[in-house]
Amino acid sequence: MLPAFLLLAIFAQPHFPAAQQRDFGVHSEVIRGEVWVDLEPIHGDRPDEEFPLSPETAARRALEEAALYFSAMIYGWSFRYEIGERARGIPEDFGELEPMGEIRWGDPRLAVTDVQRFDARMRVWADYRMDGSQQRRMQTWRMGTVRNAQGTGFSPLYGPSPDANWLDIRYAALTDAARVAVREMLRASERNRPREASGFISLASFPRFYVRSGQLAASARFRVQITEIVPFSAH
Repeated sequence: MLPAFLLLAIFAQPHFPAAQQRDFGVHSEVIRGEVWVDLEPIHGDRPDEEFPLSPETAARRALEEAALYFSAMIYGWSFRYEIGERARGIPEDFGELEPMGEIRWGDPRLAVTDVQRFDARMRVWADYRMDGSQQRRMQTWRMGTVRNAQGTGFSPLYGPSPDANWLDIRYAALTDAARVAVREMLRASERNRPREASGFISLASFPRFYVRSGQLAASARFRVQITEIVPFSAH
């Protein structure tokens, strides 16, 4: 695996040999995924605060983003979803995803295994080697009360606020994808539309990002555990 200082050297090179084909997903001790780094990032009509990215910044962003997704796969988030109903004038509100744990980008068990450059973009494969407690946490996401869901969410290219950074924008699209996944799962399982639902949600694998209709789209697979459903009759 490539330590951070070697990753910096790789980013500094104009070309890098094509990465070997790798599988996504989860193994007994190691989880893996890929992230794409835009080396000349523009958010809507606003260039990034650093343009183009230095090798040091590009390397850090790759590891920081991978750490976010590994955290979401192992620990997940808690959520509270006010589903809303237009006919009753009740707005929809998914709120904030609350992280249940965090892996920081400097974690020594977080490593890059391959890098592949395409003009102004870089594809980075990252692995995370879990300890025993983290492996047990991953197992809880495979219990019978946890269900699979998927969704595609969106964020404006400039982000949820005028001062949003590159990761804020991706996180906003990913949060919206989680909202869509929970909404569709509840539609399929609940006979009557509930007013609220709460529980826990994790990533099943790294999300995929792309631009659609002038927005950043995030396509993601999740694992969801609903802990409470509040019907309209309870209010």
